[in-house]
Amino acid sequence: MTDQRQITPGSLSRIQQNYLASGERKLLNWLCARLPDWVTPDMLTSLGLFGAAMTFVGYVASNFGSAWLLLAIAGYGVQWFGDSLDGSIARFRHIERPSYGYFIDHSCDGLTTLLILAGMGLSPFVTMDVAMIALAGYLLLSIHAYLSARVLGELKLSYLAAGPTELRFVLIGLTIMMMLLGSENGLFGSVSGFDLFVGGVGGVLMILFVLQTLSTGRRLAKMDVRPDRPAPFIADGPR
Repeated sequence: MTDQRQITPGSLSRIQQNYLASGERKLLNWLCARLPDWVTPDMLTSLGLFGAAMTFVGYVASNFGSAWLLLAIAGYGVQWFGDSLDGSIARFRHIERPSYGYFIDHSCDGLTTLLILAGMGLSPFVTMDVAMIALAGYLLLSIHAYLSARVLGELKLSYLAAGPTELRFVLIGLTIMMMLLGSENGLFGSVSGFDLFVGGVGGVLMILFVLQTLSTGRRLAKMDVRPDRPAPFIADGPR
């Protein structure tokens, strides 16, 4: 039998070591103190999804003109506002619902990423297969984060000193470059520089997944060893 510690969403240790974390936290606290009482966490979660839908529409509509990419950029801002403030306002007002919030928030994160990357794949700038590589990398790293939350009680929110906010800035910068450079074939022929960038990000996420899995696996192996018996070889889960 492995150690069956009871780890709940409310007991998770949030690990956030990205560059903008400190300044962003101050801004979020400032906003929380000024939001009217009728603004609820669920409303903010819905607003975040609406922002992701704006980004999706902006990328798809860019087939008719690059000016539509402004809608995608605005969507990133709306999505940040809703996604960053829903949990923050709940903690600020002491109205947390840890299990519900954890489930809904991370479910919406997955849907948000699908909307953004599918929108890119339907735009004239990034091919769908490359966008799906990036989506696969994101989902793999998300799986690692959720598994670590279950077995270690740690929810890792940043990697390589970057988190969701830094990633949004990168994607906004990428979208601005789309507006400036257009969708014509460039130095790489039929494979655009945007394909290489988005695919490269997906590759980095997959490598991070492998490295983090190895690191966490070694850590868990040491935690599970007991002095009265050798470490079990079977790795098909707790029994």
